[in-house]
Amino acid sequence: MACEVLMPKWGLTMKTGKIARWHASEGDSVKAGQPLLEVETDKITNTVEAPGDGVLFQIVVPAGNVVPVMTIIGVIAAPGETPERIADAAVAAPAAASAQGAPDSSTASASASKGETNVRAMPAARRVAKELGIPLAGIQGSGPDGIVTEKDVRAAHETGKTGPQAAAADAGQGKADPDETVIPLEGVRQIIAVNMQASLQSAAQLTVLVEADVTEMVSLRQSMLDRNRKNPDYRLSYNDIIAYAVCRALLRHPVMNSTLQDDGIHLHKHVNLGIAVSLKNGLIVPNVKKADTHTLETLKDKIRNVSARARSGGMDMDEISGGTFTISNVSMMGVDGFTPILNPPETGILGVGRVIAKPAVYNGEIGIRQMMTLSLTFNHMTTDGGPAMAFLRDLADMLENPVRMLG
Repeated sequence: MACEVLMPKWGLTMKTGKIARWHASEGDSVKAGQPLLEVETDKITNTVEAPGDGVLFQIVVPAGNVVPVMTIIGVIAAPGETPERIADAAVAAPAAASAQGAPDSSTASASASKGETNVRAMPAARRVAKELGIPLAGIQGSGPDGIVTEKDVRAAHETGKTGPQAAAADAGQGKADPDETVIPLEGVRQIIAVNMQASLQSAAQLTVLVEADVTEMVSLRQSMLDRNRKNPDYRLSYNDIIAYAVCRALLRHPVMNSTLQDDGIHLHKHVNLGIAVSLKNGLIVPNVKKADTHTLETLKDKIRNVSARARSGGMDMDEISGGTFTISNVSMMGVDGFTPILNPPETGILGVGRVIAKPAVYNGEIGIRQMMTLSLTFNHMTTDGGPAMAFLRDLADMLENPVRMLG
């Protein structure tokens, strides 16, 4: 009996997904659990596994298309079985989606007749086009394979050029020199590009820095490593201690543990701490839910768990959504300080530089101290410089004198 392949719903906030690529072609045999296709959202790219054994009878939604969650995107049939083919992706939404408030097949078909659902566009581009009242069908896409980006929509709105006009205006652009290597802006790299640009456009970002004498933090870490030296699996990093201190500081400065949403500034009771994880093709920010409720020992284990699964591709949408504050650590790159970019709708992100031994004044004398630069980027729309700087100074004080984390 044939089974349907549905656009997955990874978490409560996921509304649509883009099919990046199919790993099988129509007529190929597939096994339950084998990688069948890859789906991109505005946050992650994940693999969808085959829901059953059989033959990939029909690819309903080709690669490159964006469709709502729970849409039928493919059909797997038993060998020799010939079920009725689904004529259009726009009528593939199951009854379950309608019951949850999604458009039924007749509504989707009407939308398709207008041409909007057949336009290849990034989710952000669709959202902005809807807000500005611009038909996507009339916009020339500049993204990979002609996909419409948010930048294309805004440009069309500002210039009034759509369709052939926009294409004529762009004539001659995008031609590569034969001696150049062109890396397509697609997949995770494109998602990051769109999100970073949107972050800078949607928030008044300001960065403040402080150089902290973290000699005592370094000593604390070493003493804990010494105490657990008989345990070969014990690990403790500076980032673990900083994460714990960040949670303590956020509880004292709640405005920094907030998100800016349509109805106002949301102050959160708990810290959902985001940890920026570098991947081969980009960056992902999973978060530890209610990080403020953990001890240092349990928090470090939670951080390692989400970081490892982020690198192996084992995250779900809930784990990379709902963050309230983010830490981005570049110390392993030998960098002292940098300007981190906000992870919307969060109010703050902390940049952590390397720990380096250098001369500094301590108790009125010059000596070799362990120094670290902390960079805080915050949304000036949500809070002013005073509260943000007070948070950063309080955090630095905790790392300079770790006993203050207990108060």
